[in-house]
Amino acid sequence: MNSDDLKVFLAVAEECSVTKAAERLGYVQSNVTARIQQLETHLGTKLFHRHARGMSVTPEGNTLRSYAEKIMYLLEDARRDVQDSATPRGPLSIGSIDTAAAVRVPTVLAKYHDNYADVDLSLVTGSSEYLLEQVLRSQLDGAFVNGPIEHVDLIQETIFREELVLVSNRQEMDPAVLKGKTLLVFRRGCTYRAKLEQWLSTEGIATPRTMEFGNLDAILGGVRAGLGVTLLPKSVVERLEADGSVSTYPIPSPHGQASTVFIRRQDRFVTSALSAFMGILQSQFWLLD
Repeated sequence: MNSDDLKVFLAVAEECSVTKAAERLGYVQSNVTARIQQLETHLGTKLFHRHARGMSVTPEGNTLRSYAEKIMYLLEDARRDVQDSATPRGPLSIGSIDTAAAVRVPTVLAKYHDNYADVDLSLVTGSSEYLLEQVLRSQLDGAFVNGPIEHVDLIQETIFREELVLVSNRQEMDPAVLKGKTLLVFRRGCTYRAKLEQWLSTEGIATPRTMEFGNLDAILGGVRAGLGVTLLPKSVVERLEADGSVSTYPIPSPHGQASTVFIRRQDRFVTSALSAFMGILQSQFWLLD
């Protein structure tokens, strides 16, 4: 069993398909199948259940997956440590929730790119839940997510705090008008959605119909068209409110407040590129307590 075997195993485990894993790795499908079979023979156990819908990891496979992920990111850390220099360069992958990516994060990325042009900087957006998983699997060097986050393997630092407001295309807004209104929300796991539902429960308002969207632009477009209302950071909608496209309504604490934290694995080697990024955050936002 070597690192190439583990790389193939992890690809199949993540894709739940030999075909997709082979495409992702650029391997011949038969080669991937043979490697998995050899790995199962070597370990004396089945790593995958084969079924009509593809493949799923067995309990034994999940045990190996945990070790394999640790081994692969330790190997990557070793490579990055050896190749790292005092001058930031190389890849740096950062994640961000949509709302932070729309308003706060671009200024950080722009300043970083201006100062460290040799760094291959990339941004991935998604839900806090998705980004958390990507950081834990070392697919991202760090990510901006809704906080607080409690996880033994992560370091979190509060970067900024947001005022959350109810957003509508009406000029006047009151909680009572939510009766019969559709809530435009992100998928389950979104902090803003959870706070909105908690607030409605506190106000004694039965949860209205909900319509899920995959991105911020779609939600804002729905609000402007009168499709429904939503809860978002005030910073995200300030320009739309200024031009009269939407109106906002404050909601009481603690439902009307949210924090954004930057998370990273505490056991990962901090490259000069990531260290410089943290320095930019320090200068831009003064990292809140």
